[in-house]
Amino acid sequence: MDDKNNLKNTLHLEDTEKMLPALTPDEQLIKDEFDGLIEDYLKTNHRQKVELITRAFNFANQAHAGVKRRSGEPYIMHPIAVARIVCREIGLGSTSICSALLHDVVEDTEYTVEDIKGMFGEKIAQIVDGLTKISGGIFAAQASAQAENFRKLLLTMNDDIRVVLIKIADRLHNMHTLASMPPAKQYKIAGETLYLYAPMAHRLGLFSIKSELEDLSFKYEHLDDYNSIQEKLIASETDRNALFNKFSKPIDERLEKMGLKYEMRARVKSVYSIWNKMQTKAVEFENIYDIFAVRIIFEPMPGMDEKKLCWDIYSVITDEYDIRPDRIRDWVSRPKANGYQALHLTVMGPEGHWMEVQIRSRRMDEIAEKGFAAHWKYKENAVEEDTELDKWLHTITEILERPDPNALDFLDTIKLNLFTSEIFVFTPKGDIKTLPQRATALDFAYALHTNIGNHCVGAKVNHRLVPLSHQLSSGDQVEILTSRSQNPQPEWLSFVTTAKARTKIDSILRRTRKEAIKAGEAKVIEVFNRGQVEPNVHNIERVAMYFGFAKRDDFFYSVQKGDVILPENISKLLKEKKDNLLFKYVKQALRMGNKNAKESQGQHESTSEEKPKFDKSKPYVLKEEALARNYVLAECCKPIPGDDALGFVNDDGNVVVHKRSCPIAMRLKSSFGERIISTEWSSHTTASFEATLELKGIDTMGVLSTITRIISEEFNVNIQRILVDSKDGVFEGKIKMKVHDVEDIQKLCVRLSKIENIKSVGRVAD
Repeated sequence: MDDKNNLKNTLHLEDTEKMLPALTPDEQLIKDEFDGLIEDYLKTNHRQKVELITRAFNFANQAHAGVKRRSGEPYIMHPIAVARIVCREIGLGSTSICSALLHDVVEDTEYTVEDIKGMFGEKIAQIVDGLTKISGGIFAAQASAQAENFRKLLLTMNDDIRVVLIKIADRLHNMHTLASMPPAKQYKIAGETLYLYAPMAHRLGLFSIKSELEDLSFKYEHLDDYNSIQEKLIASETDRNALFNKFSKPIDERLEKMGLKYEMRARVKSVYSIWNKMQTKAVEFENIYDIFAVRIIFEPMPGMDEKKLCWDIYSVITDEYDIRPDRIRDWVSRPKANGYQALHLTVMGPEGHWMEVQIRSRRMDEIAEKGFAAHWKYKENAVEEDTELDKWLHTITEILERPDPNALDFLDTIKLNLFTSEIFVFTPKGDIKTLPQRATALDFAYALHTNIGNHCVGAKVNHRLVPLSHQLSSGDQVEILTSRSQNPQPEWLSFVTTAKARTKIDSILRRTRKEAIKAGEAKVIEVFNRGQVEPNVHNIERVAMYFGFAKRDDFFYSVQKGDVILPENISKLLKEKKDNLLFKYVKQALRMGNKNAKESQGQHESTSEEKPKFDKSKPYVLKEEALARNYVLAECCKPIPGDDALGFVNDDGNVVVHKRSCPIAMRLKSSFGERIISTEWSSHTTASFEATLELKGIDTMGVLSTITRIISEEFNVNIQRILVDSKDGVFEGKIKMKVHDVEDIQKLCVRLSKIENIKSVGRVAD
């Protein structure tokens, strides 16, 4: 406690910036970084509170004194770096900067939130407390803790959204220094980041941070692909610059005549966005035509509306180039829910290239880059309470009221709300509702009111009758049709897209199922009583097993639904001579079936045996002779030797191998990160693995026989299945085959792509 009192006294010295004459290398490093933070802060338009920030720095520096990060640098470098991101990239002020500097003090040192409150005030203490509560990360070791931590994170949004913004900045700096972590830890953190932090940053309008988080995550998960795309971007830079200069020249001349102050620049698509498009469209890098977009940022002119200037610039561009009408996006008149404003259009540029142009004012660009959330609530005299962001946070709070959700289902449900593409739909009275893209008529019904959704039987879209599953488009006018006799159905979950709809439907289905189970149990007990058999747990479980149910609740539910008809004389069934053998067999079969069903997701039943330990500092080698004995290949993504892969250690201590890009693997990285291990393939020369190639091309005589001959004869590969569809002179086909590794696939793709009239060849998921 003496150290604590001494520190409090030193904080009130008049000259807090005095340093000892001879600084150590670490002290000089810390001083330079802090000076950089103050320099960033002085460039902002916030009220200057340098003294407060300096006190927070001195306090944190003393509290973390002598502690090093894994990278070897002094620990205080991390809080300073987070504070610089908060200041420079998000645009927050002294309160957030101080909170960022202090964000690890309560968790890692002897100081308490009360100490922070006494020295820096209630607001900073409240934010630090919020950051401390979620400091273990959104994801902890146990699934229930993950959901609880995530719930805490989201609830802090309504209290003070700066907690979330600082947490995102904290994650960004952790990604900057991820190289010092072992591979297994890198996969866990990168998976978390891509799964949740990047969508969260995008939803809050932090576009530059979102792109950086995605690129850094992608780099650690798929380094070869990352480097390959980077090299191609560098190689094509000269051609892109030439195209941009040719496109911009006539536009520049026209805009200068208008007397407009502006800047026009080319914005290159992020590496992750390019790779993502290559995957979803199944195309090569060379076939992506929107690698860069042109951005025009203008300064407002006195007495002229920003919106009018956007459309004036639009007119200049469309006078020079032909427009593509279906690609106009007017987010100036109606901003996105995260505050994004801009006018987007696509035109046919020089040399037959489609070019996207984004038109923004300087204010719109500031909000787009630094985030709407940082502006709407913390500018003096500019508080806007009733915003789309507030509505989104209100929806999140509604979902949090759902009691005791399954952790992974809960995280996926929340993630449904992290949409960034929206549509605007009208009610019959002309009111506008914002929904995610691909939202259905049923989603719209639940957006209006829970009771309307629960009793929805159909809808009229633009006065035309449509089913509940009908996907809506921007501008649709929707009228919901209801009936008191209608109630939520299980199949509804297959086509709703919004978190609110899914949560409400799931809640009612759970309640309905619970009531059905109770009624089914009463029926079973009644049958037992009639047969003069005691309805104890043992007897009921034996009958349930007889009908193929491992759980009593499932058995009761099926009885109530009428799927199981109980015999009048239940005692006769229980006295059959072969019952013991039958029950044992059924129970074993069910257990094995459940085990196999869980394997693809890395879930296994616990055993009391000692589990093997893995050295996470080096990759686990996937030897050919150990396949099926020490490790298995996940059914969900079916990796083959050579794929970027990782291992998940299940409860039995066995390794389940997934592709790193597999959606199930992403959930496992996010939720069970401590069980993730890095893997390395050994050579596989005898074992064969399933893979599927997709081919597209011109349908000519003999092309299919040429393809099959090359696969079978030249590569000696066993073809398992061929599916080919031809229409209007073009064919698409999928060929399932057995190969040894990824190299086989790559060689096959190169050879098949050389066949005349074959336009594309690539490996796809089965």
